[in-house]
Amino acid sequence: MLYVCSALLAAALLGLDQWLKHYVTVNIPLGEAQPLLPGVVELRTVHNYGAAWSSFSGMRWVLVAVTSLIVLAVAVVLVRRIVRHPLGVVSGALIISGGVGNIADRIRLGYVVDMFNLEFIHYPVFNVADCCIVGGAVLAVVYYLWFYEKYDKREGHHGRADSQSNG
Repeated sequence: MLYVCSALLAAALLGLDQWLKHYVTVNIPLGEAQPLLPGVVELRTVHNYGAAWSSFSGMRWVLVAVTSLIVLAVAVVLVRRIVRHPLGVVSGALIISGGVGNIADRIRLGYVVDMFNLEFIHYPVFNVADCCIVGGAVLAVVYYLWFYEKYDKREGHHGRADSQSNG
């Protein structure tokens, strides 16, 4: 049930991401803005040809490949049930959702549509997929630091002999 709920959450967030990207593209001209929460955040249509902070700008297919590998690795971890704790599963679902949202833009458009502009600090414009990726990564770190060892770590012998039998 946890995996189904996490998959539904990921699908809903992916749908929200794609709908909002379409909305701003259709309703807000490139570079223009519309208030969302005045003084806090505005919707601004931006085309990002790179990754975070426009790093790797113009490297569309490298970004598609790297993001696809990360999404695939997280999916394998979830499908093989290597991660079973709810926090780890939800973090993986968020990372997959955000990664797929940005991959879809890069393949379809050649860039990622960003729209959230924080008005109270100087920060790059971002989108729902970015929120999913960052939120999922933060939850994954929390999961790994506080829950992995107790709930999901597999005990292995690593080829060492039992210390009592070696006298």
